[in-house]
Amino acid sequence: EVQLVESGGGLVQAGGSLRLSCAASGFTFDDYSIGWFRQAPGKEREGVSCITPSDGSTYYADSVKGRFTISVDNAKNTVYLQMDRLKPEDTAVYYCAATLNSGYVCYDGGTDFGSWGQGTQVTVSS
Repeated sequence: EVQLVESGGGLVQAGGSLRLSCAASGFTFDDYSIGWFRQAPGKEREGVSCITPSDGSTYYADSVKGRFTISVDNAKNTVYLQMDRLKPEDTAVYYCAATLNSGYVCYDGGTDFGSWGQGTQVTVSS
């Protein structure tokens, strides 16, 4: 059974940093791609960053380029999202998700991703 568990969310002041973790079980990263998505109150879920561990390819939303970094630790079966220079508009529930679809789209709300974690709250105060 594919399971994803996020951690690392919290409350941080604008300009601060957080590192989110997505621990995966029930599968390995050989065939899967992992994405981070977020949903703010009253807004649609959006893609933040995705990675295909087998080839290292990554995607970042324009709003987070240069501030967020996605990485993978294959030994720990964990994907990280390092978030620096956080802004109040980054406040949202962050989800990680997995897909076997090699042609996945990351920039939408994750319709190509079939397995999801429970989410972790990130709140950035101004």
